[in-house]
Amino acid sequence: MAKQKRQKFSEIKAGLDDAESLIRKMDLEARSLQPNVKAVLLAKLREYKSDLNNLKSEHKRLASANSNQAARDDLLESGMADAMSVSANQRGRLMMSTERLNDLLHGVDDNISKSKKILTNMSRRMSRNKWIISSIIVVLVVAIALILYFKLSK
Repeated sequence: MAKQKRQKFSEIKAGLDDAESLIRKMDLEARSLQPNVKAVLLAKLREYKSDLNNLKSEHKRLASANSNQAARDDLLESGMADAMSVSANQRGRLMMSTERLNDLLHGVDDNISKSKKILTNMSRRMSRNKWIISSIIVVLVVAIALILYFKLSK
């Protein structure tokens, strides 16, 4: 029984660590978005951080109750069920938000690829135009030199 409880505590700790990591990643991604989307996402992230901190403090409180086995059992039966449902709900919301952010990130990657192709094409056109203009200038200079040579030689 105690082994199962320790295993559950470690599973919850791992879940809380995963949730914290996801929140950090979402925070970084949200900060790089447009201001109108960024404000909404950061507000949600503050809510998620608050919920996660509440879950962490509940986890610590439950973990420190090792000295009183009866109180610990009561907390595990009632509090952990609530914490697990809240954790599952939060995890679901975090995963959904992460999926949306990943979709948005893929869209941004596609736009960056398109922009890179456009810039590459523009660079090629600039180089080609420079060569054309240089060639025209050389031809004109040669033509002027020939005209001057034939005019002055007669």
